[in-house]
Amino acid sequence: MNKKLCVLGLLIIFIMSACNNKKTEQQELIILSTTSTENSGLFNYILPVFEKESNIKTKVVAVGTGKALQMGKDGEGDILIVHDKEKEIEFVKEGHGIDREDLMYNEFVLLGPENTFNNLNEAFTYIADNNKKFISRGDKSGTHSKELSIWEKLNIDYNKEWYVSSGTGMGSTIQMANEMLGYTLSDKATFLAMKNTLDIGIVFDKDEALYNQYGVILINPNKNHKINHKGAKIFKEWLLSDKGQSLIAEFGVEEFGEALFSVN
Repeated sequence: MNKKLCVLGLLIIFIMSACNNKKTEQQELIILSTTSTENSGLFNYILPVFEKESNIKTKVVAVGTGKALQMGKDGEGDILIVHDKEKEIEFVKEGHGIDREDLMYNEFVLLGPENTFNNLNEAFTYIADNNKKFISRGDKSGTHSKELSIWEKLNIDYNKEWYVSSGTGMGSTIQMANEMLGYTLSDKATFLAMKNTLDIGIVFDKDEALYNQYGVILINPNKNHKINHKGAKIFKEWLLSDKGQSLIAEFGVEEFGEALFSVN
């Protein structure tokens, strides 16, 4: 009898342990986002506040927007924060995500070792005509998509020896451009976060074509049973709340003298 009670007790402990583990797993929120939000330090700034207020643990997977969207399609995360609006809208239309909303924005900037330019045409034409090294992310990210659209709009053939594809995130690409004293297109937030370590700087900015909008999307919970849809909704609502928007808007002001992201 005692042996049976012992076995029963062990079984109850095992079941309770399994339930607790399951509960813990459900509480973790997987955020699929861009390297720019990670490299800039934004998540290190806002996530501790969110975790303390919500008691939800978070995990950030920082990749290019293209990769993040593909991971979302594969059901490998709970929520997306990316910056390629056309592809984001397509993602939702195809049923992979729901409730996409504008979250924040900043601008793309052209970085380089010399010269300042009056317009995009002048800047990119100068790079091509003078065989200046241009370091592209080459990773199907939002930044990569924006860069390609500029070359194509200006009808400039970039398939040349001076064009280098890094295949890496924003921070690594900027470092490559800096080492090669070349040019690259970057989001302003990542540049400002790295500015003090660089020899290259902004050679062109403040153009309507360089507007950089970020969106937040809930991944369709029907993808699989592991998706933490409840946690994703709580996080999305928090990001868009007065508290979340205020934190985003103040990020960087004290250290850099300006916000790294503006809120919508």
